[in-house]
Amino acid sequence: MEWLTIGELASRAGVATSALRFYETKGLIASKRTDGNQRRYPRATLRRVALIRAGQEVGLSLGELSTALERLPHDKTPTKRDWERLSKSWRSRLDAQIEELLALRNELTDCIGCGCLSLKSCAIFNPDDAASDLGTGPRYLLGDSRDSVAADT
Repeated sequence: MEWLTIGELASRAGVATSALRFYETKGLIASKRTDGNQRRYPRATLRRVALIRAGQEVGLSLGELSTALERLPHDKTPTKRDWERLSKSWRSRLDAQIEELLALRNELTDCIGCGCLSLKSCAIFNPDDAASDLGTGPRYLLGDSRDSVAADT
């Protein structure tokens, strides 16, 4: 088995050594220690780090990544089939995220179009901050209907 130092792994994976130590504290990757207490990573860790980075890029949480990586072998390189299985399990989560981003984009266009840039005092989309009755956060971006506020007022 080929082993990499933390510096070699960081360089080849394109991440900082501090990121690798962080991933290790979260249980996403594992190392062995030499007699001199230096970290050594199996070469297969390169692919695990690539999976972590890809998952982070699409907005997956470390918890979601941890759950996914538990299904992979620690001592060998994940295969294309492993990646296909993991990515399929994320599909519905990513589809929901895409829908949220599209709604955000569309609502921001409406908001910027009115010129006030303030949902709290917006006379068109949120008069008298009526949306606050629906709960906390950006209610319209979370899918609440503007009609439900109008019906209550």
